[in-house]
Formats: sequence, C-alpha cells, structure tokens
Amino acid sequence: MEHVDHVLIVDDDGEIRELVSAYLTKNGLRATVAADGRQMRKLLEANTVDIIVLDVMMPGDDGLVLTRELRAGKHKTTPILMLTARSDETDRIIGLEMGADDYLPKPFVARELLARIKAVLRRTRMLPPNLQISEAGQLLTFGDWQLDTIGRHLIDKQGTEVALSGAEYRMLRVFIDHPQRVLNRDQLLNLTQGRESEIFDRSIDLMVSRLRQRLGDDAREPTYIKTVRSEGYVFSVPVEISEPRQ
Repeated sequence: MEHVDHVLIVDDDGEIRELVSAYLTKNGLRATVAADGRQMRKLLEANTVDIIVLDVMMPGDDGLVLTRELRAGKHKTTPILMLTARSDETDRIIGLEMGADDYLPKPFVARELLARIKAVLRRTRMLPPNLQISEAGQLLTFGDWQLDTIGRHLIDKQGTEVALSGAEYRMLRVFIDHPQRVLNRDQLLNLTQGRESEIFDRSIDLMVSRLRQRLGDDAREPTYIKTVRSEGYVFSVPVEISEPRQ
C-alpha cells in the first residue's frame, strides 16, 4: 500500500485547524489536529506522524516550548514547520534555533503551506542529487569530529554521540561535501531548504550558529565554519571518509 504522509496540525484556532486539515486531506495527505500541547502529546503516543505543523502563539505551552520538548525526546527527528506571526521575527529566530525545520508567517495561503510541507518532507528524506555520496555506513572525519551518515549524529573524540536535528544534519552535510569552498547564503538556503531567500531571512546565519555550538566552535575565531565577509561561509578543515566502527 502506498504511504500517505501524515501531518499533525497543532493550533489553538479551530477554524485554521478545520480549513488546513480539509485542504491537506483534499490534496492527498492524512491530517490530524490538536488544539494544544496536551492533545499533541496524546496523539503522538498513539500515532506515527511524518511532520508537525506547529503554531507558536498558543495558550499554555506555546510552540517554542513544544519544539524544545520534541527535540529533546523521541520525536527529535520529526520535521517541524512553525507557524509564526508575520511581524514577529524573534519567534522565527528562536524556533529555528530550537530545531524547527522551516517556518511560515501568518496569515498564509493553504497552497503555500502544502508546498512548504512537501518541501520539508522531501528535504528530510533525501539530499539533493549533487550532494549524495554513498551512504553505506560511512564515517566522515574532520578535526576532532566524525559524522555518522547512517545514524545522522556527530561523534566526538571521546566517542560520545551528539544528536543533530534534520536541519542541522543537512547543513553540515552541505559543508562537508563542499570543503574549502565559499558558499553564500542563497546557495546554502537552496541546498538545505530548497527555497529562495526572503528579505531579512536570517535562517542560514542561525543554522550556522547552531552548528558552531554543536561543534564547540568559537564564533569569534571558528575552526570549522569560517565567515568570509560579504561572501558567505567556508568549511575550512579537510574531510576523510572511513568505514564505521563495529
């Protein structure tokens, strides 16, 4: 049986839940709705979902709190698309820092939400063709780190595993597969998120900041991801491919 993508919509606005659910169902997706974090948790215990559409502004635990909770638990790799107020850039910044894969400002057109959902799912499941290398259990070694391409996590020099969100993994893979090459923000956004940049779009800078934190990189004098003024970023250390440890 063909897989039907399951979308969980978490929004306290009943009209939005109803309209979005109906539109996604009409366009071939399975949609389940939750009005708050309590309902979301209950539904996630009983269902497997492919992506969570999560509103930021909700009573009780808001979308930012729930994103942090999801990224710290067993749903840490489930894609999250955040719905934010168009005028509130702070929520978008914090949401991306906490691990959201993409955001869509309100008010939005249902067709654009559908397109964003499909794009996030597509990015989650496969890397762009020009970035793909054999994933047969490789460890990509750079500096004091290794990236496990099967488990999609980092391993430090003590052997400790460091979890990555889907967005963090894609960004790191882009850098690793283009070492010593300057990549500008538009290139990084297209390769990692499959979309063009918007005015004042800071998502790439935020993702780089998150990766630097994961790698223990000093933003003022980074070792791994260096800033090239007025041009973009460059992954500045060599990368070696090795077989996985048994």
